[in-house]
This record gives sequence, C-alpha cells and structure tokens, in this order.
Amino acid sequence: MTSEDARPLTEPDRVGFALLDDDDGLEVAESSGPGADSIICTVRVPADASSVTEVRHQIVQDLGSRDLPEELVGEAEIVASELLTNAVRHARPLSDGTIRVRWKIRGEVVEIEVTDGGGSTVPKPAPRTVWLSSGRGLRIVRSLAHEWGVTEDRTGNVVWATLGGPSRRRAT
Repeated sequence: MTSEDARPLTEPDRVGFALLDDDDGLEVAESSGPGADSIICTVRVPADASSVTEVRHQIVQDLGSRDLPEELVGEAEIVASELLTNAVRHARPLSDGTIRVRWKIRGEVVEIEVTDGGGSTVPKPAPRTVWLSSGRGLRIVRSLAHEWGVTEDRTGNVVWATLGGPSRRRAT
C-alpha cells in the first residue's frame, strides 16, 4: 500500500524522505519532522480488520529498531491497534478507500494518529459498565496515553494519542 506521502518524488523532495518496505508489503513513508530528533512515519492501509495486525507489527518493528523503551513500544502497539480498530469499525475510509496511520517520534515521545473519513459520531470513550462486550478501546487509549484527542481535518477525523510525555498539541 502506498502512503499519500509516497507519491513519485522529484529530486529536491527526496531530502529527509525514505520509503521503508517491510515483509508484510506495507510501504511506510519516513520523513524528518520538526526538530532535530523528530521522525514521522506514515502508512495508508485498506479500511479492513486485517490491516490492524500489519500496522501493529510495523510499529513494533520500527520503534523497537530505534531503541525506545520496551514499555513504550508495547503501549504504542496497543494504542495503534485500538485506534485503527475503531476507525475500521466505526468510520468511513478516506476517499481512496484507506485509513492513514502516522507515528511521530521525538526523543522518547511517540504520537500515534489515525485519520479516517469520519463517522456518524465523534469518537469518545464508552461509559464504564461490566455489560459491554466492546467499546472499551478509547478507555484503554486514555489510560495509556499522556494526552489524546480528536481533531477534524479536510478529510475526516484524526484521532491521536501521545505516549511517553506531552505532545505539541492540546488534548481535547
């Protein structure tokens, strides 16, 4: 799957940009973020439940290769899985039929964001109850994240969570 950032590039665009291809066939676009130690990885995946496992694997592989703390990598795996699962289950895909997943690394702070085509409601944690068979995903995200929130952009909803410290955003 090709990231929106993985379009054919002209030579000047190639500065600070790489395409990583993993064994699952995902193409991850990597670019420099703001700041000296900031990296942004982006992948677009089909709006399908099978994408969750592939993305989870890619994030763990990528963050683990950067020598981030094992606990942080595990939390990022859970958060990415929950956010992407929610997008697959409750939202429309983007106009190209995909969902965009980004992870931004700044030192030992990781921000995971999932962009979908929006849904009929704004994502929010389900109320606490023992009878729910589902709906706990954003409560799990909220418990692990330093901050999390939902913003809208021109394409739909962006649900994000920051692990390991504060983000450069304000939580909603």
